[in-house]
Amino acid sequence: MTQAQAITILKTGANVFLTGEPGSGKTHTVREYVSYLKSFGIDPAITASTGIAATHIHGQTIHSWSGIGIREYLSAYDIDIIASKEHVAKRIRNAKVLIIDEISMLSAGTLDMVDAVCKSVRQQSAPFGGLQVILVGDFFQLPPVSRADNEAGFAYQSRSWQSLDLIVCYLTEQHRQEDRAYLSLLCALRANTIDETHHTQLQSRLITDEEIPTDSTKLFTKNIAVDAFNDEALARILGSSHVYEMETKGGRVLVESLKKGCLSPERLVLKKGAIVMCTKNNTGLGVVNGTLGAVIDFDRESGYPIIRTYDGERITITPVDWVIEEEGKIKASITQVPLRLAWAITVHKSQGMSMDSAVIDLRDVFTYGQGYVALSRVRTLSGLHLYGYNEQALQVHPEILRVDASFRESTAKAERAFGALGQNDIETMHTNFISAIGGSKQLAKKKSEPKKGTLDETKELFYQGKTISAIAKAQALTIGTIIDHLEQLVESGLIRKDDVWNSCSSELKKAIPHIHMSFEKLGVETLSPIHAHLKGKYSYDDLKIARMLL
Repeated sequence: MTQAQAITILKTGANVFLTGEPGSGKTHTVREYVSYLKSFGIDPAITASTGIAATHIHGQTIHSWSGIGIREYLSAYDIDIIASKEHVAKRIRNAKVLIIDEISMLSAGTLDMVDAVCKSVRQQSAPFGGLQVILVGDFFQLPPVSRADNEAGFAYQSRSWQSLDLIVCYLTEQHRQEDRAYLSLLCALRANTIDETHHTQLQSRLITDEEIPTDSTKLFTKNIAVDAFNDEALARILGSSHVYEMETKGGRVLVESLKKGCLSPERLVLKKGAIVMCTKNNTGLGVVNGTLGAVIDFDRESGYPIIRTYDGERITITPVDWVIEEEGKIKASITQVPLRLAWAITVHKSQGMSMDSAVIDLRDVFTYGQGYVALSRVRTLSGLHLYGYNEQALQVHPEILRVDASFRESTAKAERAFGALGQNDIETMHTNFISAIGGSKQLAKKKSEPKKGTLDETKELFYQGKTISAIAKAQALTIGTIIDHLEQLVESGLIRKDDVWNSCSSELKKAIPHIHMSFEKLGVETLSPIHAHLKGKYSYDDLKIARMLL
């Protein structure tokens, strides 16, 4: 199934399991659907099974959103306690669409608990209290972890999964692996059909300690190996240390959730020559979560690290925020330099990343999914460097093989069913769903209109020479909201386009002519077609600014 087909199905309001191989565009598809909902004034609840995954999609953990916290069992009393927490009950009652990412790492019991809480708070017996539920993930990746002695069941084995009557959208396009031979190996691993040819491919990538490339991140299966490797590597570098302490704001529980999902440590220690990885996307700087580089200096005035990426770019890395938002307001935030030591990281923390090169140690793989996750992080066979691998590393869970076949069959049925519908029928379904959940273009416009005082404050801060991110921080609003303010101020003539242009970074100024050509070529003003045409090269915020300057 293509991404476009999946989005068509999502727009009908159906409950969906969105799956596919790493690099098939699951996250991109979710973002497209979220953008579509927001265009009608609907803010979906965006959650994930882990903090790390939540940061990738700018959401929060499902445990935090639902109020279940670290519980592994819910009594009737527990549900009453959660429902009595007004901030939790309010967001569950107000929600229309619930998205849960990295569903493979969520246990059956946890999904059932979320279902029970939603039913109780919303006072509806329908699955999840009548929400549209979108479950996203790939069960070939890391499985759920339980603190209990018994093995945690997969989410699809839960009662709530069965009650949702999910349409399975199995994405088949590949956007990560550029090497056909390597893609064939990963497909064979996924299908449990590894043969001698594939073993020969892997063995051709085995290296010794003397052959370890210095410019590649190392992936280990255990934290103790990662910490030891990074600490030893940093200690070998002569010179003074530069220390960056994380700043936090908001409630303790929410802050702790953000910390768990942040790849940057609370106390970041760097030296000139340290190998680092960027831990947050920054389109303006041309880096993404996973970009590798080396610290080459520290800014004399600010003290922030200057890195050189492996593409040769010299970039000063300044602190950024990780935030939890509700209804456009920031409830909690952490601020840190978005880097981490990257001589080594765990396979677990690499899930969701895409790397040009990695040194991978699979000799201590101890669970299904670790080997597949590690190997699928790398784009090409030539970028793979193996310390070694054990038998477990090339095994997939036999239960997942069985259920994956059923997922593919379900997708084929969905394609046939929707393919038989006329375009008018599908558009009617889309319109009816938006109407049913209270969405409208007028509501979207109303929600985006800030109070006059907030708009005036944005204008005042802009003419003080503040950057968009600084304005957002000063008003405790999102960058996207500030850009919306600027659009309104430009349309009303209160801010000149020339002044907006002068405030843009040099990188964005170079990109804007290219973006404008795409607007003219496609003849549209909506951002999704432009984003797709430019293959995600620029963020939606950058595209908004470019559209403002057309």
